Amino acid sequence: ALLLRKKLMNVTKIVEKQVDAVIEQIDNLDVNDLEQLRLNRIKELQKQEEKRKIWLSNDHGKYEELAEEKMFFDIIKKSENVVIHFYTSNSPRCLIVDKHLKILAQKHIETRFTKLNAEKCPFLSENLKIKTIPSIVLVQNSIMIDKIVGFTQLGNRDDFTTDMLEWRIAQNKIINYEGDLSTPPYLQEKQPKGSGKKIRDGTFNRD
Repeated sequence: ALLLRKKLMNVTKIVEKQVDAVIEQIDNLDVNDLEQLRLNRIKELQKQEEKRKIWLSNDHGKYEELAEEKMFFDIIKKSENVVIHFYTSNSPRCLIVDKHLKILAQKHIETRFTKLNAEKCPFLSENLKIKTIPSIVLVQNSIMIDKIVGFTQLGNRDDFTTDMLEWRIAQNKIINYEGDLSTPPYLQEKQPKGSGKKIRDGTFNRD
């Protein structure tokens, strides 16, 4: 117990020194420094707004079906991050995916969300090895980095939440995600705060 107390005291001292250093740095800022910080922030906001306009011009924020197979190659050139749902019209599970992806498309405008009828795009289905429906393909910089096949990785149940699909899609940073990537949402509610550990990138293997 004594050893643990000493370790905690040492950690506390280190944190206090770090906080003191930050406070000192802020105290030492002059008018020019503050003005430069303000200008940097304005530039950052302008860049974000420019990106937002580009995303919206490339149909980000929507969840619509691609009219033909060749459009796949157009969108992966225009958009850095793309989520594509391969579906068939006779699969009720594809309707479940549609419901969740429509919500996520509006939430994550940094990523393009769309879908393709697997039966009408044999070339892509063969090359991306689409054998199970639904399949969600994640493309980054024109390369497939991940694939969600069926509902096995979503709790293996039809009533999985949008949060669960969002967490799974976020594993390889295809969307901006601020939550805990190491633990699925339904388990985060059961564990005490601070018990989760961050893990390295690529929780799920890249293809």
